[in-house]
Order: sequence, then structure tokens, then C-alpha cells
Amino acid sequence: VQLQASGGGLVQAGGSLRLSCSASGLTISSYGVGWFRQAPGKEREFVAAMRKGTTATYYGQSVKGRFTISRDNANNKVYLQMNALRPEDTAVYYCATTGMGNPISSAYFRLSTYPTWGQGTQVTVSS
Repeated sequence: VQLQASGGGLVQAGGSLRLSCSASGLTISSYGVGWFRQAPGKEREFVAAMRKGTTATYYGQSVKGRFTISRDNANNKVYLQMNALRPEDTAVYYCATTGMGNPISSAYFRLSTYPTWGQGTQVTVSS
């Protein structure tokens, strides 16, 4: 089982990026999926998630209205579209999947809900 995040890079404030997470060894539609980020010296924080088996989505307060999570079941990928980027969005972004169960809504915000993680992709937003 492997998750591969990509699409990070350097962008100016106000710009956009789309992150991709490719899954191998698992069928992404069978799992809840999430994006987290970690800035230098800070704890890993929740960014966005999509509930297993539905299109229900959840967002961290700081990205709500700017970021959009989506899932491409045909290609076994998850995306994070990031618009109106700010310097404070600078971080390493990680994709992750839940286990085979069906977590309650509040669990999607917690790191411990996700047993499988990708390696991360760096996003740097310049001012």
C-alpha cells in the first residue's frame, strides 16, 4: 500500500496549486481520505477530508472557502485544489487514508484516524 503526493511547488501569494495523491495497493473509493500539512516547527494539522463512500467533505477553518478536496475513483487519485494561497499556507502537505471502518464525522479531523500516509509534497507561498 502506497500513497504518493505530488504537485507542490513555489507560488506567489494569491496563486493556485493542485496537489495530487496517487494510491497503489488500495482502492481509494473504499476509504476516507484526508490532507494534512506541517510547517517547520509546528504540529501537523488537518486541512481537508472526504468521507468514505460519500462526497461529504470537511475543511480546516483556515482553508475553508479556498481549498477543495476531490476524489477521482477511476484513476484512484485524490486532489487538493488550493486557491488564493497565502504565505501561511507554506508547509509540507501529506495525503492519508482512513482504515476500513467508517469513522464518525469528527474523527476525520484527527491524525490518529489515518493509518496510511504518503511522503509529503512541499508547498511554498511567497509574499
